[in-house]
Amino acid sequence: MTSQFGSGITWLAIPIIGAVLLEATAIQMGLLSAAGTLPYLLFGLLAGAWVDRLRKRPVLIAADIGRALLLATIPATAVWGTITLPHLLIVTFLSGTLTLLANVAAKAYLPLLISRDNLVEGYSKLSATESLVEVSGPGVAATLVELLTPPIAMFIDALTFVTSALLLGSIHTQESAAIESVKQTSLRRDIKLGIHFVRHNPYLRPMLLNNVTMQLFGGMVDGILIIYLTRVVALPATFIGVIFAVGASTGLLAASLGRRAEKRWGLGGMVLLGTFFIGLGSLGRPLSFGTPLTAAIILLLGQAIQGFGNTVYNIGYDSLMPQVTPDDLLGRVNATELFLSYGALPIGALIGGLMGEWLGLRAALTVSSAGLFLAFLWIYFSILRTAPTPHPEI
Repeated sequence: MTSQFGSGITWLAIPIIGAVLLEATAIQMGLLSAAGTLPYLLFGLLAGAWVDRLRKRPVLIAADIGRALLLATIPATAVWGTITLPHLLIVTFLSGTLTLLANVAAKAYLPLLISRDNLVEGYSKLSATESLVEVSGPGVAATLVELLTPPIAMFIDALTFVTSALLLGSIHTQESAAIESVKQTSLRRDIKLGIHFVRHNPYLRPMLLNNVTMQLFGGMVDGILIIYLTRVVALPATFIGVIFAVGASTGLLAASLGRRAEKRWGLGGMVLLGTFFIGLGSLGRPLSFGTPLTAAIILLLGQAIQGFGNTVYNIGYDSLMPQVTPDDLLGRVNATELFLSYGALPIGALIGGLMGEWLGLRAALTVSSAGLFLAFLWIYFSILRTAPTPHPEI
């Protein structure tokens, strides 16, 4: 939770440093956004096979410490007045690499701590915690950026990762010994096995296609969103934080309904509805016309819808994936999904930056938001729309 709070600061502060302090162009902002997710495309598959061979908790601790050291270089260079775009790109890329390892390890770690029968409840509580952090995170981040400057916000961000590492160190649950059997196989074979499992699983395949589509068009949005909000809509950093906090608030509501939503719609239905609401809410961004007040209301409403959908989607997706995946394949299946879906993020960010430069920021957001909205069709025309929640042994 603590590291997620820090990640919220990173997500907001670094683009603001690029857009406001360094006056980056749309293409440069696209590059900055792409740098954070490019590791998923470069190292995603290898990370999964590697993490399956290791104890997950030490990987999580090392990733937190590494990110703390990297982010601390930003306020350090600020003291000398030497913050540059290449420096931000390097820090973002290396931090993204460590975040990749942390995400793969975390998704494989939680099912080892709780039973599969309790996954929906566990992920609902985890989503509630994440939403609670996101409610305060963007607002606090925006306030820190506005009052203390972005570099100081990054120093506080670094401290959150140190705190997270200390908290992870206090966990003493023993991990499964299945790791030893994985070490006896080659990395190439491990990677192929993870890809084959995802490709031929009737539940995972449509979810992956859906996720890749969302991440591609979502990456286009991320690449130009902050520059759009600060320059076209002319919002102050504090209000940008409020917008994302509103989305997290509705996400908190969705998390409280996790178990009831599963009984009503099933996990596949939750993935479908979550995808639909994410796309619907994203349409509010390019439609934020009119007076500043009118634009702000439209943005808040869209973010509220998207935040609700995002949590419903995450609970359904994160609960369903371990239900259909053996324990010893969790890291590789997670990494295959992260490689393909998160690997689409930097591609989308670059496309978004180019479109923003050539077509204008609002036109680029219109195209990307429309693509994001149509992603739900992958789920609608799959087994996930009608199939009951699968048994853990499937």
